[in-house]
Amino acid sequence: MAKGRKGARTREKEPEWQERVVQIRRVTKVVKGGKKLSFRAIVIVGNERGQVGVGVGKASDVIGAVRKGVVDGKKHLVEVPLTKSNSIPHPVNASGGGAKVMMRPAAPGTGVIAGGAVRTVLELAGVRNVLAKQLGSGNPLNNARAAAKALAALRTFSEVAEERGVAVENLYG
Repeated sequence: MAKGRKGARTREKEPEWQERVVQIRRVTKVVKGGKKLSFRAIVIVGNERGQVGVGVGKASDVIGAVRKGVVDGKKHLVEVPLTKSNSIPHPVNASGGGAKVMMRPAAPGTGVIAGGAVRTVLELAGVRNVLAKQLGSGNPLNNARAAAKALAALRTFSEVAEERGVAVENLYG
């Protein structure tokens, strides 16, 4: 075994996380001495294997805001059940704030048909074939949170069969 840095071995086992910044906003607070500038970053974190999270970070510099957003996104991870065709198991609707999101499974080869923050959430979750639509608000934070909420609400056939106490084969009949 080669000698290296302390955390080199633990980093190999950790899944590869991808981060994408959806929006960076410059926010100003008026205080007694004038105006105080800070930045807000909306970051989506995912491993493209069924885990995704939406995070928000605020700091006096952009890099610090993005770093805080990544940490927040990893705290709010959602497990996504994927089918064999890298789609979602069933249609789902969800809302977050004033934003509503509608998602439907799609045939293999369709791709990710979605816009804005919802597209980023789906891509980093590992969903490859899906139809999605943002309804209501165009706010990227609310749309990303609504998408994460919709993905969290998904259930597989085996989970539903177990809840009902029925065999998976009897679900269709």
